[in-house]
Amino acid sequence: MTAHVTDDTAARAEFGVPTTELAVAADALAASVSPDFTYHHCVRSYLFAREIAAASGLRADIDYDDELVYVACLLHDLGATEFADTDQRFEVDGADAAAEFLTARGVDPARVKQVWDAIALHTSDGIAHRFGPVAAVAQQGIATDIMGAFRDRLTPEFAARVHAAWPRLDVGYALPAVIAAQVHANPAKSSPMNFASHLHRLYYPGEAPALTWFDLVEAAGWGDKPVGPDRPSRR
Repeated sequence: MTAHVTDDTAARAEFGVPTTELAVAADALAASVSPDFTYHHCVRSYLFAREIAAASGLRADIDYDDELVYVACLLHDLGATEFADTDQRFEVDGADAAAEFLTARGVDPARVKQVWDAIALHTSDGIAHRFGPVAAVAQQGIATDIMGAFRDRLTPEFAARVHAAWPRLDVGYALPAVIAAQVHANPAKSSPMNFASHLHRLYYPGEAPALTWFDLVEAAGWGDKPVGPDRPSRR
């Protein structure tokens, strides 16, 4: 899919978006392969991440690598595009594609790993923050743009300015629909209990298997029996 992103040059200057050679290349890649709702989400995720970090007392390029946070945010949904759609979880597809992009540009492997971790773990609430400041800062921005996770650390005025420059385009429903469609077309992209599987069940309720933990344990074939409190309904 080729994106048709509007010219946001003035807005990028207003918000001080990174302009390093690597940052510009990452932005160009994201813009070229993503629909507008995804691309806008990626830019907003960075701006929110940076603002949340500042509100938490973290200093760009002192407490975290700002360029890497930008690259991670811009590329974190490559796995939800045709550009990087394989048989893996979309988070891992995106992380691998970003790592390949960085490696081809001679980025130090230690920095590549930070971006890989940030992207692979961006849906992993409660885990990403244990993988260093780049993963932690990026995940907070991404989660805030979709789920409002750290919205209280943003001023309403700042959020409004960001949304005026990069409109939401109903991303909270549009992007999950893409992820669900990927799983529907290729079940290998998801295991029964992960995030993508949850989206698949929401968007394809009549076709996606509504598996529970009990179903998986019974299917294992080891003969385990319920213990403890009365067993809840399987559905």
